[in-house]
Amino acid sequence: MIRLLPVLVVGLLMEAVGVVFLSRGLKEIGEMTKVSIPEILGLFGRGVTNRHILGGVALEAAFFGCLLFLMSRADVSFIWPLTALSFVFSTLAAIFYLGEKVSPLRWLGIVFILIGAGVITYTEKVKEREEAAARQSTSP
Repeated sequence: MIRLLPVLVVGLLMEAVGVVFLSRGLKEIGEMTKVSIPEILGLFGRGVTNRHILGGVALEAAFFGCLLFLMSRADVSFIWPLTALSFVFSTLAAIFYLGEKVSPLRWLGIVFILIGAGVITYTEKVKEREEAAARQSTSP
């Protein structure tokens, strides 16, 4: 499990920066003023040439690659809940990169997320100890 944590952290950082890049890029290309084919094509064209959107998509794809790697080596019930830490990283990235303000109530929610991730990590360590003890008791 410990060997997987660096991959998880790198993946979560890529995901957080990717989300922030996507948000910035979407704000840069603007909104549709009316629903029409030329308007949709124009918005699409601005989107596929926007460096923040392209960077965000690339980082999200890299995060997905990390996630696939992690799920191939650990229980989904362990890895998937820990991806909730991306909310923490994304919030911090939004504060520093986008200048967003975060209310105390949102910070409280982030604390709950951290507590949940800690509980999940603890349960994985307990499971590893139990498996090691079971292996020792069955070895000759």
